[in-house]
Amino acid sequence: YVLSAGYYDAYYLKAQRVRTLVKQDFDRALQQVDCMIAPVSPFPPFRLGEKTEDPLQMYLVDVYTVSLNLAGLPGLSIRCGSADGLPVGMQIIGRPFDEATVLRVGYAYEQIKESE
Repeated sequence: YVLSAGYYDAYYLKAQRVRTLVKQDFDRALQQVDCMIAPVSPFPPFRLGEKTEDPLQMYLVDVYTVSLNLAGLPGLSIRCGSADGLPVGMQIIGRPFDEATVLRVGYAYEQIKESE
């Protein structure tokens, strides 16, 4: 609809420019390291049904993972702990087309956690 309704410059073109900036930021950061570790969510997990009245909080759950999709990067979310009995995750972010490194880092982390 946006493309056919004459809003190409107002929405689609601006979104593509933002996507390019996000990708460039990740590319610069990943020149220095093989992968990056980041939280999955900006806040501790909440119980099922707890935030249904607050759609913004529900949306923010995914805010740290969306940028990987925009930049076209491989990512893996794995459990790294818990808070109030609920799982907390970390994400491993890799270079474009380097899923193998992301999976190796995730596997190595899980092996270390199992040995503790």
